[in-house]
Amino acid sequence: MKAPTIARVLTGVLVSQLALGAFLVISDLAGAGFRMPQFGPQMPRLSDPVRPGDQRRTFSPDRDLPPLSPLRDPDDLPDRLTLTQIEGGTWRLEGGIAAGDGARLTEQISAATPPVETLILQSPGGSVQDALALGRHLREQGIATQMLEGEFCYSACPYLLAAGRPRSIADGAAVGVHQHYFGESTLLPAFVAVSDIQRGQGEVMVYLDEMGIDPMVMSHAMTTPADEIYILLPEELARYGFTEAETEAAAN
Repeated sequence: MKAPTIARVLTGVLVSQLALGAFLVISDLAGAGFRMPQFGPQMPRLSDPVRPGDQRRTFSPDRDLPPLSPLRDPDDLPDRLTLTQIEGGTWRLEGGIAAGDGARLTEQISAATPPVETLILQSPGGSVQDALALGRHLREQGIATQMLEGEFCYSACPYLLAAGRPRSIADGAAVGVHQHYFGESTLLPAFVAVSDIQRGQGEVMVYLDEMGIDPMVMSHAMTTPADEIYILLPEELARYGFTEAETEAAAN
């Protein structure tokens, strides 16, 4: 068998990069709300029951949010994180995680009176970098995180949840993960976009380890497209260290 010529090798590399670039462009369009036509059985809605092996749902932070919240209709969630006092040191943090929210909420939480002791979370996600920055502040302040029955924490929100000390997730609360965007845009040369993604995933895994969460939870995130969400089952929340029982066991 003849060894491949330089021309063939270069052609193969070029084709691979073009294919990867096309995939990244399509993913970028999906993140902007564009969806390719769907064929075959329709994926269950977010509000449908989740069962083992049937945990992926179509997802867009601008729609598809389940109307299950006991305190607020998801359609009324603010576009940016909003801090509201509930009672005493219990506050509510809800809404999308926009660029700049990490620094903005760090300042608000530091100045809150009475001091924030527990944050009730509900968010469709958003900026990963802001979630990591704010999460580290929550951990430094020893603030607990909590989720209520029927509410959700998707995309970058679980990184805020992970920061809680302790963490409390009610039965029926939904925690979901998927792929993230880490660069300004994936409309870039493939090697640049891949580098951004790899660096971002590495930062997230280091952060999760700092928070006592098993970084293997990212195996679900990295295999779930950005226009879908993977809902973690209660046993997975325990396995990866999100639930309090697992947190206490790891500390002993």
